[in-house]
Amino acid sequence: MSARKATIGLALGSGSSRGWSHIGVLHALAEQKIVPDVICGASIGALVGASYVSSNLEKLEDWVRRLTKFDTARFFEINTSLNGFINRERLHGFLSEYVARDDALIEDLPRQYAAVATDLEAGREVWMTKGPVLEAVWSSMALPGLFPAIRNKDRWLVDGGLVNPVPVSICRALGADIVIAVNLNGDLLGRHLQKPEEGSKRIPRVVDRFADLVTEYAASAFPARKNGAKPPGLFDAIASSFNIAQDRITRSRMAGDPPDILLTPKLAQIGLLEFYRAAEAITEGERCVRRMLPEIRHVLKMGEP
Repeated sequence: MSARKATIGLALGSGSSRGWSHIGVLHALAEQKIVPDVICGASIGALVGASYVSSNLEKLEDWVRRLTKFDTARFFEINTSLNGFINRERLHGFLSEYVARDDALIEDLPRQYAAVATDLEAGREVWMTKGPVLEAVWSSMALPGLFPAIRNKDRWLVDGGLVNPVPVSICRALGADIVIAVNLNGDLLGRHLQKPEEGSKRIPRVVDRFADLVTEYAASAFPARKNGAKPPGLFDAIASSFNIAQDRITRSRMAGDPPDILLTPKLAQIGLLEFYRAAEAITEGERCVRRMLPEIRHVLKMGEP
């Protein structure tokens, strides 16, 4: 009797715009004829994973490679509800065209898929393993401050990266024997507050204007010390705080449930909302897999190429 083929799980981590590197990871794995049986994602990982299992990854990649700073800015708006800065109508159009149809259900997908979200009131992680694909994706990527919370079964759901940034545990629960995990935040600490290059903008203009107003108010209320030290910008501080939290949670979760293969693309140079830098992120995702090929082939018992 032949041995059972190992079930491979792929845990795609959270990391906002750095998540386009997941596309490169999937391409590089496919080059090695490595096809995951279980795909689980948090936040941007849930989005890319859903696009992959819905056979839309090629369309998504083509679109994100053409994305510009102006296109990115159009997804943001200042509104009076204070629920978030995302233009929901524009985002919904993007998701339904490049990720999954509105009527697509998780249980009908050709591969096992799950997205993780956070119950805002209870603080617990919620595994989205059934129901509408887009609802799972929206819930998993509802980053507080940018996206409004999503109502699901009498609970408010927000970004899954708050509780399980790299969902290795869900892959294992869904039957994966070997888990390949992609951590997008592994090289960020100490580098995410670097000064942007001259002439570049790290965040879309509409959000930048709001941040400038808040920073100006804070500066008038709390004058700088005599040494002239200038505090980080509002969204730099938010992004860095989120990075720190995710890094600490990821380290803790992986200590208790480590993946069999850990991929850590080098993405510290890409800001939280720099979605227009997809080409760089995708290339680094491919390079990361190639750097780890000896380990990947060893764990998967693939032998010499």
